[in-house]
Amino acid sequence: MKKNYNYTRRKLYLPEYGRHIQEMIDSLQLIEDRRERNRQARAVIAVMGNLNPLLRDTADFTHKLWDHLFIMSDFQLDVDSPYPQPSRQELTITPRRMAYTQGRISYKHYGKYVERMIAGLSEEKDRRTMARTVDNLARYMRTKSYEYNQEHPNNEVIVKDIKRMSGGSIEIDEVALNNLRSDYKQHLPARQQKGQQQRQQKASAKSPMQKGSFTAQKNRQGQGPQKNNREGVQRYNSQK
Repeated sequence: MKKNYNYTRRKLYLPEYGRHIQEMIDSLQLIEDRRERNRQARAVIAVMGNLNPLLRDTADFTHKLWDHLFIMSDFQLDVDSPYPQPSRQELTITPRRMAYTQGRISYKHYGKYVERMIAGLSEEKDRRTMARTVDNLARYMRTKSYEYNQEHPNNEVIVKDIKRMSGGSIEIDEVALNNLRSDYKQHLPARQQKGQQQRQQKASAKSPMQKGSFTAQKNRQGQGPQKNNREGVQRYNSQK
């Protein structure tokens, strides 16, 4: 018996329909009568639609089936389709290559947008607007530097960075920068570990008042038997 393995067969164009549908479409090309070929093609379209009954209510469902029919025939099937027959060039259009920016970020902790804004401010003619914007950028740069380095930066570093990113066209007064207040939220301190929290809770639970009450209760417990012994001795002597 001749064995027919899948690896010896030709590759399927649309594997989701299976090899039986592929063989049915291949048999359509062997039919010489055009009228009979059109009738068999509509029957194959009906079978292909039955394989996906949930998609029948979608838009252009029949149009997609006819396109799949031509794709599986390698665009060689000659039938009368109610829709325009697709071509190989239409379905194999290579997508347009996207252009990615390859620019290098000089100061990664500030980000590329800060560098772009400072470069754009160098062309600003209104000094008042530029000074107000530079002050806001200085606050933001101070905050981002703190987030990155976990320590408050020196204002001299902020002034030098602004001057370098602007190419020397923007200069900010360090004294004025010292008077600026950072309005941005700072990062919260690192959370303590679970074991350290438990030790702190146990230490705080042992307050001086609790220690005193514990010792007083212990003394009362120690004095109880002695007091009972004295009362028993007095009662014994009186009975004598």
